[in-house]
Amino acid sequence: MKKIVLISALLTLTILFSCKEEEKKTSEPTQMEQVMAVHDEVMPKMGTIGKLVGELKSKVDTTAAGREYEQAMRDLQKANQSMMDWMQSFGNRFDSEEILEGKELTEQKQKWLDEEEENVKALKEEINSSIAKAKTLLGKAN
Repeated sequence: MKKIVLISALLTLTILFSCKEEEKKTSEPTQMEQVMAVHDEVMPKMGTIGKLVGELKSKVDTTAAGREYEQAMRDLQKANQSMMDWMQSFGNRFDSEEILEGKELTEQKQKWLDEEEENVKALKEEINSSIAKAKTLLGKAN
């Protein structure tokens, strides 16, 4: 239940961020906008992860191939959990004004944003690679 509330809250923030009028349009997006853009890019892939897990689950058995399917399924589940953990961590570190309105960050929060930028890039790679591996095993085009 906690995950659903957290996902709903972050999805709402994402939607608000995406729909926000661009009052101060700059030629370069801010670091916060870049971090949120990576999140927005990979968040829709959570549905793909769920579908692939379902497809892989039916192929898991004690054979060598079955164990490969199981590992790919675990990688997808880990990527999904990593997304949930990242969103929770990010939501705990920054408030809506900082995320949506570009409120100036304290020195500590700027350090956290630097960390979160690296974390979300690693998350993107984890999600994309686990999906690619699963699709390859299932014989689907990437």
